[in-house]
Amino acid sequence: IMFHSTLALPLLLIAVSSNLAMAIKKEKRAPQTLSRGWGDEITWVQTYEEGLYQAKKSNKPLMVIHHLEDCQYCQALKKAFAENEEVQEMAQNNFIMLNLMHETTDKNLSPDGQYVPRIMFIDPSLTVRADITGRYSNRLYAYEPQDIPFLIENMKKALRLIQTEL
Repeated sequence: IMFHSTLALPLLLIAVSSNLAMAIKKEKRAPQTLSRGWGDEITWVQTYEEGLYQAKKSNKPLMVIHHLEDCQYCQALKKAFAENEEVQEMAQNNFIMLNLMHETTDKNLSPDGQYVPRIMFIDPSLTVRADITGRYSNRLYAYEPQDIPFLIENMKKALRLIQTEL
């Protein structure tokens, strides 16, 4: 009889802890509506105004991703963005993050047109960084999936500029 109870206890503990682990995993994996697939571990702000406020308050740059749901280029960039660990980690820890599916009233965010996808950086002094651009002269803030390494360099540049200028 003693043998049964000592065996039963560890089995019970395993059952409880695996249920708990599954509950925690489920909790963590709750679909985050604001991420829209760009990265569920990232804390996203809801509006441009909230992004500006958080950037100023936290002294972190704001990264704004303009995209549309039915744009194949946006979908391709989103996939590359979401799958890149370095991008995700930097976005999560060093930036205030916003992804928008509509234009803001701030004309500074569309200096060369309202194309998508486009990614722009705003520093904590609330200056839109017109000097942090992608590789295309006709669409300055456009990135393609293969440009992720270039985007990483631009993210680092946005962080460096805060240190040197503010």
